[in-house]
Amino acid sequence: MADNKAKRSGADRALIALTEKYEVTYWSKKFKVTPAKLKYAVKKVGRSARKVEEYIKLQKHRAADKSRIALSEPYEVRYWSKKFKITPAKLKAAVAAAGHSSKKVAAYLAAQKAAKKKTARKTVRKATKRKKAT
Repeated sequence: MADNKAKRSGADRALIALTEKYEVTYWSKKFKVTPAKLKYAVKKVGRSARKVEEYIKLQKHRAADKSRIALSEPYEVRYWSKKFKITPAKLKAAVAAAGHSSKKVAAYLAAQKAAKKKTARKTVRKATKRKKAT
């Protein structure tokens, strides 16, 4: 695709022309991004469709990586341990049980905390019943 509509060669199809509205619409749908993100990518890496596609894939990959816990990296273990207020050993156990997703680990830890509170209440109730019985 190009600005010169009479020209229909392969080299033209490999370039993105931001001045043509239909091209912006086409490439946005093809790469599954908003027109603003497409324009930003073109300004960042150039008009080559291949380079723009690689850049967009890289950005999507980086965004997905932010919510994953990498136990192989010590700084990540420190960060997530501090965030969840648990020891690194408990973090590793939680990741082993729930997976590397930070959302799943947070849900797993919340469920464990709720279960712990529930058992603590039961033991308190049993103790008060025993005192009343004597």
